[in-house]
Amino acid sequence: MSVKPTAPTVSATRTLTTPPTWAVLERDLFTALDSAWRVFTERYTEADGRLIFRDTLGVGLDGRDGVDDFYEPFFNWPTLHLLGGGQDVLDAAHRHWRAVTGQLAGMGMLHEGMERGYDWFHQGEGMLLFYGLCLARPDDAELRALATRFADFYLPGGPNYDPAYRVIRAPHNGSEGPRWGFSDEEAYFPWSLALRPYGLPLDWIDEAAPFDELAGSPDRARAYGRAMWDRMGRGDTLVNLASTSLAANAFLLTGDRRYADWVAEYAGAWRDRLTGSEVLPDNAGLTGVVGEYLDGRWYGGHYGWSWPHGLHSVGMAALVGAANALLVTGDPGYLDLARNPLDVTMRHGEQRTAAQMGTLGRRWRPHLAAMPADTTFMIPQRRDDTGWFDFTIMPNQLTVSLWQLTRDPADHDRVERLRALSAWDWTAVHTQRLKDEAGHDEPWWEYLAGRNPEFPERMLRSALATCAAKVAQIENDPVDPATGPDTFGIHHWQDHNPVLTEALLQLTTGSPQVLYNGGLAHMHVRYHDAETHQAGLPADVAALVSDIDPGHTVIEFANLGGTPRSVIIQAGTYAEHRLDTVSVDDQPAHPVEGRYLTVRLPAQTQVRVTLTMTRRADAPTYRRPWDDQ
Repeated sequence: MSVKPTAPTVSATRTLTTPPTWAVLERDLFTALDSAWRVFTERYTEADGRLIFRDTLGVGLDGRDGVDDFYEPFFNWPTLHLLGGGQDVLDAAHRHWRAVTGQLAGMGMLHEGMERGYDWFHQGEGMLLFYGLCLARPDDAELRALATRFADFYLPGGPNYDPAYRVIRAPHNGSEGPRWGFSDEEAYFPWSLALRPYGLPLDWIDEAAPFDELAGSPDRARAYGRAMWDRMGRGDTLVNLASTSLAANAFLLTGDRRYADWVAEYAGAWRDRLTGSEVLPDNAGLTGVVGEYLDGRWYGGHYGWSWPHGLHSVGMAALVGAANALLVTGDPGYLDLARNPLDVTMRHGEQRTAAQMGTLGRRWRPHLAAMPADTTFMIPQRRDDTGWFDFTIMPNQLTVSLWQLTRDPADHDRVERLRALSAWDWTAVHTQRLKDEAGHDEPWWEYLAGRNPEFPERMLRSALATCAAKVAQIENDPVDPATGPDTFGIHHWQDHNPVLTEALLQLTTGSPQVLYNGGLAHMHVRYHDAETHQAGLPADVAALVSDIDPGHTVIEFANLGGTPRSVIIQAGTYAEHRLDTVSVDDQPAHPVEGRYLTVRLPAQTQVRVTLTMTRRADAPTYRRPWDDQ
């Protein structure tokens, strides 16, 4: 059944004599991914969909960790479906989510379907699969019930939030409320020698000592752990802003304003903590006072400016929270939360060599290895009593995603300043994949600016090569398929996930990769098959967004097949934008004035549509075009 058009319909008239290379590669990628996820499922999951795992979680000094690692291998599978990856991958993602949830509940890691209590740097990662399922299946009663239940744990009246002081009461929180401290075992630090590169969370307290001395002395480690528990194991921390995605998700599913109001209230509390300050603080005590347990310091909170990752966690949480507040309120003022960490660290940036790069530098090694100059601009990720330290390349997923949300000239100029300060090639596409499946923001930025015309083909070839490499890894994996990895190897699955969505998000929707530590999807445009009511591009259809300038959006469509296809363009992930006008190829523009536009593609045809739109003109919703019929 096709959708009866409630907005103008346009049609392609150009015959496709020679298919564009980008279009062929794009459809090849969809085909490769459809095969790859099946290889992953066959190798790593049981008949019921759970991951093959014979060890257990929930014991030892780090016994609260691990839930996210069981969901992360599937985090972008619903996104692949939403882009046009087919129904099977969504069905598989939903099946694996249900099975893994049962698997984790059996190990005592969940309560009422949700993590009992852990930090939101990790919980945000683990929730991406759930958010993707909710977006793809907004009419699923089970998902809707869970979404509201999860969000209610954080609203006033729930166990985690104190509305009097507008704080989430502990850094570790979840379905059982505040989970004080950092372990269910005796207070102790360091938990693991793997933390050595990051140093100490509180290097200024009396109980502090060099990392190796603490690691070698149980008595000193217990004393330091107790001090950490007291100073960092209670009160609010900035990464808790990622929990706003729970409430934003519930709002998008139900339209219940109390979820939107809480997002605005909690993000507003952090905005108020920034007001009058030079830097967005990372902590607040149980009475809402910044530095309440850190002798007045604005830095030092759990997953904050000092330890372990600094800007990587602070900037991500600030942008996730700000984006959610913008989405549910339409107020762009919340985005100052996201701008401040970027601008402050840029002010303290320096020209540095590759050898001077600090932690979290793995992503940038290929870029710097090919750099013709000796130095390039790096920003400090962290701050403690000695000042700013731990320099690395600016994570431009933050700067580019911020601009994609705002289209503000100041946010555009920030990225351009970083480009001018960089000595490495922003047009290069490096074939690499970390677990967040991101990191190609710079060459995409250059493409949108008209400075990297070969990007689509390079990016698609890179994605195809990465997918093939991941499949080969799976097929040659030495881990025993009957037992799976042990507790210390549970990152194994996410490292072997062969599904790739960054290239397709950038090229087909004009959007960056989803923010990995708990962000909701923010697509510039998305698509639906008008004939089948399936999400994403129809079979045989390729799309290329070549311009998302504030004044217009340019999309090229190609139908490579012998069957006519029809695709619905939706303005925004949540139909929150309004399409104002459309022009086809070089014809004059005519009005659309709605959320949707249908593009008819006869067999083997191509068309270029140029759209103008008013951003955030309508209330965001998970509803789909046919839900409005």
